[in-house]
Amino acid sequence: MSAAGHYYVPHSSHWPIVATVGLFSMGLGFAMTLHHLAAGPWLMGAAGGVLVFMMFGWFGAVIGESEGGHYNRDVDMSFRMCMGWFIFSEVMFFGAFFGALFYARALAVPWLADNDLLWFGYEGGWPTAGPGGEEFIGADRADVAPGQFSTIGAWGIPLLNTALLLASSVTVTIAHWALQNNQRGKLLFWLAVTVLLGALFLFYQAVEYVHAYSELGLTLGTGVYGATFFMLTGFHGLHVTIGAVILFIIWLRCLRGHFKPDHHFAFEAGAWYWHFVDTVWVGLFIFVYVL
Repeated sequence: MSAAGHYYVPHSSHWPIVATVGLFSMGLGFAMTLHHLAAGPWLMGAAGGVLVFMMFGWFGAVIGESEGGHYNRDVDMSFRMCMGWFIFSEVMFFGAFFGALFYARALAVPWLADNDLLWFGYEGGWPTAGPGGEEFIGADRADVAPGQFSTIGAWGIPLLNTALLLASSVTVTIAHWALQNNQRGKLLFWLAVTVLLGALFLFYQAVEYVHAYSELGLTLGTGVYGATFFMLTGFHGLHVTIGAVILFIIWLRCLRGHFKPDHHFAFEAGAWYWHFVDTVWVGLFIFVYVL
């Protein structure tokens, strides 16, 4: 048990070892899959099951410690510092991809065009798919020939998804206010709305991807533009998925009566992460779709 001025140290746990086995097996299975070994996908699937089992068990242990009153202000401050550094690492992660986009668009492509290093007549416009690629800006074409592609306009699904995520930042903030005022009904409603908005975002992003691959000729292999587009939006979609799962778990905990107006860092951590995801999308919308 924690006491004032003392830091709670949990008992020895087997979950880190389980996590290590799962992660190593996942990496090994991925490497085997790349080498076309039949056991690779099966090993990845089994490792994924181990990781899910680990997360249920380890998170359950942490939740039990929190609800058991083991965490004092010192532990709470450590959690806040760790979450802050984690989000900072995520900022650096996306910063690398935004940097790659900026480097390719503003530096590398114009430089190659100015020095005639690729092929005669290359003008270095953006977006570009490289040799043999031709783009039709803003066109929704079903007759795009091989080597040609269309970009996705900013004012369709991307604008709708921007509205959905901005609205979700408002709803999760309202849910936080409700928790601070011990209004459990409003808390559950607005947090559920937040998760629903995140799910809608992912649905429309899937629709956008299907449209890009099947009708626009825009794929991950469509030169530097396709690579940067799908790496940025794809990793962001993964983070939205993770954030929505986190908030759904928080909603289930709220449904069970967890969290108090003055003791709810897990909720705050999920909200911080969600606001970060929303902020990254605003940058994506501006620099990938609009400009």
